[in-house]
Amino acid sequence: MTMNDQIPIIDIFAGPGGLGEGFSASKSNKGYPQFKIKLSIEKDVFAHRTLELRAFFRQFADKNIPNDYYEYLRGNITRQELFGKYPNETFKAKSEAWLAELGVIPNDIVDSRIKDALMGFPKWALIGGPPCQAYSLVGRSRIRGANGEEKYQKDPRHFLYKEYLRILAVHQPPVFVMENVKGLLSAQVGLQKTFDLILTDLQNPLNAVDKNSGLLLSYNLFSISKKRQENHNETKPEDFIVHSEDYGIPQSRHRIIIFGIRSDVYKYAPEILKKKDRVSIDNVIGDLPKLRSGLSKEADSEKNWRNEIKKIAEKDWLESLPEDLKKAIISESKNIGVNLTRGSSFIPLICRPKKHQKWFIDNELKGVCNHESRSHINEDLQRYFFASVYAKQHGRSPMLKNFPEKLLPNHKNVQEAINSSKFNDRFRVQVQGKPSTTVVSHISKDGHYYIHYDPAQCRSLTVREAARLQTFPDNYFFEGNKTQQYHQVGNAVPPLLAHQIAHIVANILNNSTIN
Repeated sequence: MTMNDQIPIIDIFAGPGGLGEGFSASKSNKGYPQFKIKLSIEKDVFAHRTLELRAFFRQFADKNIPNDYYEYLRGNITRQELFGKYPNETFKAKSEAWLAELGVIPNDIVDSRIKDALMGFPKWALIGGPPCQAYSLVGRSRIRGANGEEKYQKDPRHFLYKEYLRILAVHQPPVFVMENVKGLLSAQVGLQKTFDLILTDLQNPLNAVDKNSGLLLSYNLFSISKKRQENHNETKPEDFIVHSEDYGIPQSRHRIIIFGIRSDVYKYAPEILKKKDRVSIDNVIGDLPKLRSGLSKEADSEKNWRNEIKKIAEKDWLESLPEDLKKAIISESKNIGVNLTRGSSFIPLICRPKKHQKWFIDNELKGVCNHESRSHINEDLQRYFFASVYAKQHGRSPMLKNFPEKLLPNHKNVQEAINSSKFNDRFRVQVQGKPSTTVVSHISKDGHYYIHYDPAQCRSLTVREAARLQTFPDNYFFEGNKTQQYHQVGNAVPPLLAHQIAHIVANILNNSTIN
């Protein structure tokens, strides 16, 4: 398969590149790449740096990745040194990954970049999803909490999908894949349901952009996870929800994915994703180096950390617990290992998860990237330890009502949370033997929702562990500080899910009426 045979991809609102990675990894039956990212657009500086580095990586064939790339990941050379050694590949990577904000950059510049990237190829796909904060349930709560309903209704993120819509109308891709949060189904602007408006607009983008255009352009919209019932031409809104854990993703991530096919391209309903066995969190992160957390208010050392954990066995809040749980906590406090480190941006250790080894592992990497623990205050260490032991005993994460009263945070809304279901799980253990809960961008704020299942490590998940749950390959390096890395991982589409979607897209385009 030559470069001319590869299907071009334009990736907008690209984030760190989860969707694009899945498409780029898609191979034909003969083992050739089926897609080529021609342009990815992202406004966040650090996500763009990650995108650009990955674009550089993809300029080389799988077996010809230069050792200098791995030397950069190991921290032995700088990014400037890496790019300086490979000027041609660097130029192509910088042309592919564009730091730009849609809706701010003039439309004619955006259109020119897309046109130049496509070079007249008739078969191509548009992928991506607009920023979703205004659509998420938590996001809507935060927006409304500040200045009420008026601020929520005026939030510009409601309408960022129209940037996606405008590109559809102008460039008319044969297929598109649009991803967003499940909360979009219940979002409203005034009395208008946002999702109904979006579906109508996506079916007729020219009419939505310019009602007086008089031109025809229509798309058929499909779910990739549920087949239409016979004699039904429409898909119900809830059918667009994809449950990632049903497709081998080690995470209970529920997202809306809309698959649009231009009406003149393909006349049949596409195939849907094939169900796979569920994958638990320990099957994809259990091989990673064991780490300790840091102490954020005391002198941080391995000895001090271990002593703080051992002191839990003497805490007075233990007396309020059932005897079996009390004994389990005391027993686990004695199992704290020695010589645990806090990890590093690169750890030279060969790891192999139980599941998806071929997807995650690059034998040339010879280590683990982005695997560093956070620091926690002493009180949170006690809460994390209690919660992880509780989960080990009960097979579920504790709710606030299950915590000893003396261990509860001194927050005004804690009692309200206990009495209701709202944020009653603010300390959430990722339970061994099950897929994780949804990894979201809030992981960049704190680790309370992402407590490791192993009490002996007593910490929240690292960036690499979160990336494994999102199914980023181990040689996918996230730029920026830890907070910025977490944010990128939480905002991404799981590449392994995108990889499965890519096969459906390739089959449609390869069997379309386009020459």
